[in-house]
Amino acid sequence: MARKTKQYGRLPGDPTKDEMIERIIRVDQAGEYGAKRIYEGQLAVLGDTKDGPILKEMAAAEEKHLDAFNKMVIERRVRPTALTPLWHVAGFALGAGTALLGWEAAMACTVAVEEVIEEHYADQSARLGALPKSENEAELQQVIEEFKAEEIEHRDIGLANDAEKAPAYPVLSAAIKSGSRLAIWLSERI
Repeated sequence: MARKTKQYGRLPGDPTKDEMIERIIRVDQAGEYGAKRIYEGQLAVLGDTKDGPILKEMAAAEEKHLDAFNKMVIERRVRPTALTPLWHVAGFALGAGTALLGWEAAMACTVAVEEVIEEHYADQSARLGALPKSENEAELQQVIEEFKAEEIEHRDIGLANDAEKAPAYPVLSAAIKSGSRLAIWLSERI
């Protein structure tokens, strides 16, 4: 059970600082696991093509992010999301499915997911930055800022590699963003 700490500016029902940190670590670990599985799905389809090295480079960054959050889950004794088996299947299916639609659709998937993650990490960083100095979480905030910058790089790689030329790009992007936001909301809580 999370230790209760005094919160400033909290409304009734808002998570405590400790609950907020647990949610951040839980959802970020889940998200990086989902990203790993998306790239594994894309690599299963496109890994042996001329574009495979781009996917492998981005997959390696996501693996580094996942390793960092896995370490935090253990060190801070945070319960991972119970939805990991779902993200295992859904992430791979999203990656493989978009890759089967072609390179541009795979890149559209990357752009959509990374845009949601950029917003998500920015929100987390702002919440951590608003904590009183006595409850500083500078190390976690620094990790989130570093990973956010790398996710922006992935988005930019996707845009530079014709993501917007994917069939029905606006519809595909909106669907992936909606699914990503739902996954974030669920993983924070379950």
